[in-house]
Formats: sequence, structure tokens, C-alpha cells
Amino acid sequence: MVVEIEIICVGNELLIGKTLNTNAHWLAKRVTSLGAAVRRVTVVSDEIDEVASVVREALKRKPRFIITTGGLGPTFDDKTLAGIAKGLRRKFAVNENALKMVKKKYEIFLKEGKIEKVELTPSRVKMATFPEGTKALRNHVGTAPGMLASVGETSLIALPGVPPEMEAIFEESVTSMIKKEAGKCVFFEKSIYVDGLMESNLAPLIDQAMHNNSGVYIKSHVYGESRLRAEGQGPHIELHFSTTAEHRTVAKKQLDRAIGQLSLLVQKSGGRIRSAA
Repeated sequence: MVVEIEIICVGNELLIGKTLNTNAHWLAKRVTSLGAAVRRVTVVSDEIDEVASVVREALKRKPRFIITTGGLGPTFDDKTLAGIAKGLRRKFAVNENALKMVKKKYEIFLKEGKIEKVELTPSRVKMATFPEGTKALRNHVGTAPGMLASVGETSLIALPGVPPEMEAIFEESVTSMIKKEAGKCVFFEKSIYVDGLMESNLAPLIDQAMHNNSGVYIKSHVYGESRLRAEGQGPHIELHFSTTAEHRTVAKKQLDRAIGQLSLLVQKSGGRIRSAA
């Protein structure tokens, strides 16, 4: 079975367009490369009730993993953990292991001369306040620890919003969990380019190729179709083929077969095929 994952990104800055959601892009690409499948990406505001609601909705679908990003810091708008606690209907209290991690980080700052003394202020303790019954994940890059909660068959993981911190915790603590669940599954992808056919003409050819090649997903991406047509160049379309299989050789064979079939259909329809560089 495919390991299903949902991503929840928390932050008003994402909803108003101030910040590009690079975390979702990075996570989706990384998760897919590990042989798992992202089924949904949700963006929600920095509100406890909103976070609680979206967490409950995701849990109803019972994905193997739910990964949240953002809202773990010391400021007033960092409400992800409180929202998760409400969503899980768990008490919200200081996690001693998380507090040790936070304290150790400030001890390092003291040695580096970045602060004058180690003081666990309310804002700093806030970063170690977790839903009850959860585990702290070490953050080597920043200050706020990540969080792991087990809810039935679902692992709920909260990561910081700062990309280097999010990526570091993911690679250290999350990658191995997903790999274990995905087993030998590998993701394989390849692209070809089609010139001389409109996307609407390609659509039935893609349908036919996908029907004949179960498990292979084919997505078309048009590059400036109207502009190119106006310049007399005709449409330029990328066809992206992808599949997940237990062995790389099997996945490659499946894609090569689908590419060969679709290429032949395209050429018979008057289109031209170019391989990706």
C-alpha cells in the first residue's frame, strides 16, 4: 500500500501572499522521493481553532503521516502546538525534554557570546509547551524543537516554519520513519516534450496511454501556447511521466513502455517528440 501523507502549513503570511510556500514544495518533493505520496496540502491561519479544525479533518482521513510547518516559535502568533493540543483534545503543558533542548540551545548561545545569561523566559518556555503525550524532536539549526504525536495509526509531526530548521529536523528525525513505512518503494519520473500539437489534441492520447499503463501518471504542462502560436512556432508541451514501484528497474521499465506508446500516438497525430535535456 502507498504511504499517504498530508501537509499542513500554518501562517497568515502564506495566506496573504507575503511569503512563498517553499516548505510545501520542498516537503512534497522530498516525501515523494522517499516513495510515499502526498495526498493533500492545506494552508491555514495562525489561529488555534483553525489549526485544531484542520488537524481533526486530516485525522479523519487516517493518513500515515501528517506534517505541519510553522508556528512553533516564541511569539504571540506561534499557535500551532496549542492548536494541535486542542485538535487532539489533550492537555497543553511544558514538555521536560523539549525544555531541556531549549535550555541547552541558550547555553550554547551563552558560550558563543550571543547572550549574557541563560534565562528561561515565558517566551522561551512557550517553545517547550507541547500537547500531552508527545515527543520532542531535536532542532540542531534553531531553537524551537519539533514535535511527534501518535494518534492511532497516524504519526503527527510538527516542524518549524524556518526552512533550514524544518529541513534539518525532517532529515534527522522524519526521513527514517517514512523510509521504514515506504519499504522498497521508489519514485521514478521522466519527461518528454511535444511540439506541433495542441493540448486538447494530446488529451485523448494521454488518456489512452494511461489506460494501457496502469500505475503510470502522465501530466501535461503547456509553455506559452498562445504566445508561441502567435509567433508561428506552435505549442510546446512537456509530458511528465511518473510512477512508484518496489524496484527502480521495474519503475523505469513501466515509464519507458508508457513513453514509447504515447510517443508513437503523438507522431501518428502529426506531433514531434523531443527528449528532455
